[in-house]
Amino acid sequence: MPVTTRRATLDDLEAVAPLFSDYRTFYSQVPDLGAATRFLHERLARDESVIFLAELDGGPAGFTQLYPMFSSVRAQRTFILNDLFVDAWARRKGVAQALLSAAAAFGREAGAIRLELETMPDNHAAQALYRAEGWVQYDETLRFQLPLAHTWSDDA
Repeated sequence: MPVTTRRATLDDLEAVAPLFSDYRTFYSQVPDLGAATRFLHERLARDESVIFLAELDGGPAGFTQLYPMFSSVRAQRTFILNDLFVDAWARRKGVAQALLSAAAAFGREAGAIRLELETMPDNHAAQALYRAEGWVQYDETLRFQLPLAHTWSDDA
């Protein structure tokens, strides 16, 4: 069966939350399906993010989550592709490419000028995928952060 993608709704929470929990675990967070479910429920209920769910062989295989942003300089919309995760059983089967394509199509339809993402410097597999899908690296700025609340997971 081919990979299918669709924009997730609150009705998809049961399918997306375990993937999101596994995504967080991949980034060294303690597995917590309850926290994952609550977080995604808030994002979807408040229309604060756009989530695409990929399905393969009749089951949830991966997701990506976009957050709306704006370019003040360009006075236009952008999206941050903050999360992309494919379950281990579905990797190397076109799921990530399908999710990236769905995100790009959505961005274009929404009139965004660009999608942005960041990845860890040692995540060479992801970097190769992004480049193959037409993403370009840019080094025009330096990123800074100001931690406002300290938790044991701030390093993730």
